[in-house]
Amino acid sequence: MQAIIIAGGQGTRLRPLTYDLPKPIIPIFNRPLLYYQIELLKRHGITDIILNLHYLADVLETTLGDGSAWGVQLRYVYESQPMGTAGAVALARPLLGREPVLVLNGDVLTDLDLTRFLAFHRDLRAKVSIGLTRVSDPTAYGLVFVDPHGRVSRFLEKPSYDEAVVDTVSAGLYWLEPEVLDRIPAGEPYSFERGLFPSLLADGQVLGGYFGRSYWLDIGTPRKYYQAHHDILSGRLALSIPDIRPNADQIWIGPGTEIDPSASLLGPVYLGRGVRIGRHARINPYTIIGDGVTIGDGAWIGESLIWPHSVIGPACRLQGAIVGKHCQLERDCQIGHGMVLGGETRLGKGSILIPGR
Repeated sequence: MQAIIIAGGQGTRLRPLTYDLPKPIIPIFNRPLLYYQIELLKRHGITDIILNLHYLADVLETTLGDGSAWGVQLRYVYESQPMGTAGAVALARPLLGREPVLVLNGDVLTDLDLTRFLAFHRDLRAKVSIGLTRVSDPTAYGLVFVDPHGRVSRFLEKPSYDEAVVDTVSAGLYWLEPEVLDRIPAGEPYSFERGLFPSLLADGQVLGGYFGRSYWLDIGTPRKYYQAHHDILSGRLALSIPDIRPNADQIWIGPGTEIDPSASLLGPVYLGRGVRIGRHARINPYTIIGDGVTIGDGAWIGESLIWPHSVIGPACRLQGAIVGKHCQLERDCQIGHGMVLGGETRLGKGSILIPGR
C-alpha cells in the first residue's frame, strides 16, 4: 500500500515558529511531527510514502532523507506554486500503482485505525472514502453529511450557525482509487474539498464517510501545537514519547540532564537531553523543555513549551508560552499565555510580554 502526505503548506498561522522550518517537521518531543505520521503508517503496513513539498522543501527533505532511517521508503514530488490539495496529490500520479492510496495532510496528528478505514472503503466499493471527525465549532470547517450506510450525501462549505446541523468534518485523511486522480485538471490549482469530491458526488459516484472515533488534531496554530504535547503527556493520545521513559512522578528526564536538588518539578513534565535546571527553580505540570535548555535559578515555568538550546534566565516567569530555539531571556523576564517567541529571540532584563500589556 502507498500513502501521499501533503506537506507543502507555509504554516502561516504558526509563525514565527515556521519562518525557517516547515510545519510538518516542527518538533513534538524532539521528533518531527511527520515522525508520528510515519509511525502510524508503518503500524498499518504502509511503507511506500510520497511527500508533496513546496515551502522550504530542501529543509524538509534534508531532515527526512530517503526514509531508510525511519524504516520506510520516502519519495518526493514538488510544487513550483501552490496547487491546492488535489492538484498537489495529482503530481504523484506517475508514482502510484493500481491499489487504493491513502492521502493525509501533513499537519494532522491522529491514531485512526487505517486498516479498518481501508476495509470500510473496500466494503462500500467507494471511489473515495473520507475520514471524519467531530468538532465543537462546525462553522469553521466544511461539513460532510453521511447517510446511515456511511455514504456521503452532501457537502457544505463554511456553514452559518443555522446551517450547522451536523458536526462532522473531514479529518484530512482519504482513501482514493487511483483513477479518480485522472479527473484533476492538469497544471492548475484544484481542491479535493471544493472541487474533486463534490464533482464525484454530482456524477453519482459512491463516496464513503468513515468516523473511526479516534483522536484527531489539526496542528495549525500555536495553541493546537501546544495541545498536542499536553494530550500526549496526559494520555489522551496513546502515543509513546520516543527514547525517554517517565519516572514514578511522570517526569521524563533525558540523558545528561542535571536538576539542582532544591528545584521543584511537578509532573507530567518532559525534560530533553542535557537540560540544566537551576537552584529553587519550579517546573509546573505540562511543561515541555527541549534538549540543551538552561533554566536559571528561581525561574518559574508552567504549561509552556521551550525549544532546544534556549536559556531562561534567573527569576524568569513563563506561563502558557512557547519559546523557539536558541532564545536568550535575561533575568526577571515575564512571558504570559499565548505568547510565542521565534528562534534566536533575545529579551533584556525585566522584559514583560503579557497579553494586554
